[in-house]
Amino acid sequence: MKDRINSIWEEAKVKISSAANEPELQQIKAAFVGKQGALTLVMKEMGKVAPEDRPEIGKLVNVVKNDVAKLIDDTRTALKMKASEVSPDFDVTVPGTMPGNGGLHPITQMCYDLNDAFRSMGFEVFQEDDITSEMYGFDVLNFPQNHPARESMDTYWLEGHDEGATNEKLCLRPHLTGGSVRYMQTHEPPYRFVYPGRVYRNETTDAHHERAFFQYEALIVDKDITFTSGKVLIQTILSKVFGKDVPVRMRSGFFPFVEPGFEIDMECQVCGGKGCSVCKHVGWIEVMPGGSPHPNVLRAAGLDPDEYTGFYVNIGLDRLVMMRYGVDDVRLFHSADLRFLKQFR
Repeated sequence: MKDRINSIWEEAKVKISSAANEPELQQIKAAFVGKQGALTLVMKEMGKVAPEDRPEIGKLVNVVKNDVAKLIDDTRTALKMKASEVSPDFDVTVPGTMPGNGGLHPITQMCYDLNDAFRSMGFEVFQEDDITSEMYGFDVLNFPQNHPARESMDTYWLEGHDEGATNEKLCLRPHLTGGSVRYMQTHEPPYRFVYPGRVYRNETTDAHHERAFFQYEALIVDKDITFTSGKVLIQTILSKVFGKDVPVRMRSGFFPFVEPGFEIDMECQVCGGKGCSVCKHVGWIEVMPGGSPHPNVLRAAGLDPDEYTGFYVNIGLDRLVMMRYGVDDVRLFHSADLRFLKQFR
């Protein structure tokens, strides 16, 4: 039995010294001192050893097991040290290669810039879930019951939640505006807040439209808000975003949730107002609707429209990003193409 144990020790030393990496060492350890290892099997056969020889054999097995474990640990340390050594062919004076830096998506960066601009004017940033109800998506915003925006051709209704009362019918929010009423119902006037987020429309994708895109709404509600205040707000925000004064024009427009309503255009920043494919060769591009909250919207929020008024701005965030960088296809920002996005790091 002594000869067998010594033979095992000699075999272990040879295999350990020839191990090239840590996984090999782990296999050797299992082969000699594991549950089914050679030395473990010797211990299981102690019943065959004469009683007077068992103490000596048992002591020898334990000594060899400890020696094997220590030799494995020492070899593992030596392998790690060797792996960390610098090759003689390696020139430490050669400049290294810096790892690539990540960056914010340009739409995210624009959103952060707008947050900073609005916060500097005393606005609060508000957000809500992407799923809303028919009540907050349409009813509280003064949409007629037969309005086409309520149909599945425009709005993504959730299967299994597309019937019943308007507070039970659920959809992916088609716009952010319903969130303004939810905010006003849970806060005290006056209000100065913005609410950025993604919205969803069932429409054909092209260079200027996406099914899932970003909006950025702002709302002021107080007792003495004038139309001029709203226009100054728009001009201030655009100048902060683009770092210069941007020509703005406001055209009459109809939206159920505002009265009066406006289509707000800015000078196309891609062509400088000269006309291009982005602005359809008119020199202007629509970036946001706006106007005073409709009296029915204020009533839904629990406010007296004879006492309070305000001004909405609904910024098309994707289009604003297109203007900032002179990009003529909104689909590029949603493509996840790193070749395109790396330009904005």
